Order: sequence, then C-alpha cells, then structure tokens
Amino acid sequence: MTKPKITMQDIADHLQISKNSVSQALSGKDGVSEETRKLVIQTADALGYIYTGSRKKSFDQESSYTNTGSIALVATDFAFSQRGFFGEIYLTVEQEVQRGGKKLLIQSISQQMMNEGTLPPFIEQKEVDGILILSHLSTEYMNKLIQTGIPAVLIDHHHPDVQADAILTNNRFSAYHVVKYLYELGHRKIGYIGNISFSPSYYERLEGYHLAHHDLGMEVHPEWIIKDALEDQEFIATRLRDLQHQPTAWFCVNDGLGFFVNSALYNQGYQVPTDISIVSFDNGQLSRLATPSTTTMAVDLTLFGKKAVRQLFWRIKNPESPYMEMLLPTVLLERDSTAAPRD
Repeated sequence: MTKPKITMQDIADHLQISKNSVSQALSGKDGVSEETRKLVIQTADALGYIYTGSRKKSFDQESSYTNTGSIALVATDFAFSQRGFFGEIYLTVEQEVQRGGKKLLIQSISQQMMNEGTLPPFIEQKEVDGILILSHLSTEYMNKLIQTGIPAVLIDHHHPDVQADAILTNNRFSAYHVVKYLYELGHRKIGYIGNISFSPSYYERLEGYHLAHHDLGMEVHPEWIIKDALEDQEFIATRLRDLQHQPTAWFCVNDGLGFFVNSALYNQGYQVPTDISIVSFDNGQLSRLATPSTTTMAVDLTLFGKKAVRQLFWRIKNPESPYMEMLLPTVLLERDSTAAPRD
C-alpha cells in the first residue's frame, strides 16, 4: 500500500497550530517565532513531509521573507472586460507595484479554471510574493488561492468564508446617503434596482437603502424593490412597464442599470427628472453619456488600487496579523437626472 503523502495540514493538526503558520515556517517567512519554526521543521522531518524546491530553511539561517519580486493580479474574464471600472484600478495597481520595486503578473481566471480548481502556474509554484484578487471569483476558488499560503488581498469583494484582507466601497453608507439626498429633494417614493445575487456590494446597497428608510421614517414599498435585475434593456423595460405605479425616484446600483432605466422610462413616456429622478453608482462612462446625465455616487478607483497594493505589501511583512477590511468613501455627483418631485 502506498504511504499517504504528508501535507502542511497534517503538520498543523499534529502541532495544533494554523496551516498558515506551518507555511510561514517552512518557507522562511516572517510571522512565526524561531522556536515555532524549528518545531515545525522537526515535525515535518519526523512525519516524512516532502519539501518542494528550496523551501526548507536551515535552523541557523537568518529568517526573511522570500522575495521573488513579483505580485499576481487575478480576476475573471468578465472583470477584466469591464475596462471602465476595473481598468482604472488595474492601471493604478500596476503603477503602485512597480513603485514598490516589483513586477505585476496578470492572469485571467476562466470559468473552467474555477470549476476544475486550476491555479495559474506562477501561483501553484509560489513564484509570487502576493496575490491581488480583483472583484469576485467563486468562494471555493478564492480559498484555494489563499490556501497556498501566499498573502492575498481582495479588491471590491469579500465573503464571510474568505479569510483575507479586503478593500471595499462603503456600500451601505453610500446607499444610505443616496436615499437621504433624494429625501431632502422631497422624494418619499424611492425604488431600488439591482441584483443582490450577483455581488455582495449590491446586497449591501439594498441594506443601506433600508437603513435610510428606517432612519427617515419612510415606508418601504416592496413593489419598487427589484433585486433580481439583469443589465438588459428588455428586462428593465418589461419590469418597469409591469408596475402599476412608478416611484418618484429610482436608485440603481450601477451606472449600467441607471442607463437602462433612463431609456425605458423615456420609451414609456416619462421625462427624467421632471416625472422620475434617477441616481446610479460608480461614475462610469454611461452616467456621463446618458441624456440627461445621471446623478451618481463616484468611486475613487485610483484610491482603490493604491490601498490594495499598500495593504498587500503590509500583509507580506505581517502575515500573522488579524485580517482587515478597509471601506472607502464615495462622493455624490449631482447631475441632471435628479430634481424635486412634481407632487
């Protein structure tokens, strides 16, 4: 019978410590004491752990983080195709990584790679110092990336089952301020359009919408909450046409939905903002191309990239510190799609 291969998890279970601590000890990275490092290596040898490459460090060798000089940026094919939003984050990430003296390795993650759990070769072989995960991959795939022991930071995504630092938009408070802004214009009938299953961000914006209604003492009308919205003109037109009554304002979770809502309302005989106001999110190109231009919550994409890279560099040096989430603020850009309601 073939003897089962000893894994880092086996060593961790044997010593009753985290798998991440074992990985740090075996790779010579900072974050564990020298005493723990020696104990891990002794246990690995005793259990018959097979080292890959030059991971084993001499007890007398000075401990330091293995610097490969490279950072990985991974995202889905879809995310990389969204040049308007994620493209600017990517450019800032590249600049910040180079400023930190490293090079950026980019990998698009296909649905097949996620389904099969296939990691990019330079991550599988631990040829990078850190991983930046842009937008959302499947939770299982993100955890597989993290389980390599390579420090990772999530950009514009998080999940309760993913233990990693995350740089995020303050979605709840941003949505809260959208509703409050519309309330101060005089609106009391405010709708929500988004797809809460697509992204945690959209779910959080719905939570902010509800919180504002609660704090402002406004009634929530379930028929004006469309939480399964597709970014499709026909879908939006049909859902709006099926409503018995329209709200006086729509809050759309992104500029694409805001653009489609604007078009659908126009085709159904409504005037924006005379009859119905619209506020969207992201300050992307569609918010500026719409007629009238759309009031939107602006996200500082450059700040996203800078904070993500700086957090990753910090995480590389502090692998054992508690994970953190950083919420970035937004700014309301008032344009021509909002006005006080007629009634």
